[in-house]
Amino acid sequence: MNDIVLQGPALDDAAAAAWQSRAQATGRRQLAPGVWRLSDAAAGPDFADPALAAGLDVFRIDRPLRREDFRVLAMDMDSTLITIECIDEIADLAGRKPEVAAVTAAAMRGELDFAGSLRRRVALLEGLPADALQRVYDERLRLSPGAEALLATARAAGWTTVLVSGGFEFFTDRLKARLGLDHTLANTLEIVEGRLTGRVLGTIVDADGKAARVRQACEALGCGPGRAVVIGDGANDLKMMAGAGLSVAYHAKPVVRAQASIAVVHGGLDAVRWRFED
Repeated sequence: MNDIVLQGPALDDAAAAAWQSRAQATGRRQLAPGVWRLSDAAAGPDFADPALAAGLDVFRIDRPLRREDFRVLAMDMDSTLITIECIDEIADLAGRKPEVAAVTAAAMRGELDFAGSLRRRVALLEGLPADALQRVYDERLRLSPGAEALLATARAAGWTTVLVSGGFEFFTDRLKARLGLDHTLANTLEIVEGRLTGRVLGTIVDADGKAARVRQACEALGCGPGRAVVIGDGANDLKMMAGAGLSVAYHAKPVVRAQASIAVVHGGLDAVRWRFED
């Protein structure tokens, strides 16, 4: 099988026909508005570059995947399920966003040890009133486009949903209640007398911790991680994505896109649905 799924808001029949010709595909089928499947494509790996440059997402279909063959949907939180990096927005309220955001970006690119970088960033929040967390949740946190549609698909398929984050449980707890998620894992900020102390309590949730939590969720269902869909954007997501039946790089760093099964570069989280068979 060498089919290709193309997705983009302006992808009408005429445009799909042009891409079909470019991919040397034998046929095309519309899956939804702006979503087309090209069958038996002969295009090489470089086909994706012009498609991405044209604002399209490209999934190569090398094997069929059925929703019923999966049991778990695991996702990162910051810049994946939600559009922001929570720690950067907290830091903004402390007047330290540029300093913290630079460390966040380096950690997500895999240039820094995650646990050490998190301690460095949290230390810069010392003394900030704890109600800043609620302000970030209320005023700045937004779900990524397509998040609720993807979760509806997961519920309909009977998947267990797991939110695993190197961020903070203040936010994962609220998202769990809001979205009906089954499990969450995140770090705990120490708060004393209504202010952040600049420390994280307990063991920091890093790449190993994320991967272990995904394995636990699968084991509880009597399956392996090969029956999990795992979505992330940063280097600390790579270990939990490595053993997944479908790993998805969502608006991700290049190091993550290079190792994922598929990459969503332009669209929303609901784009993942089109990797599965009808």
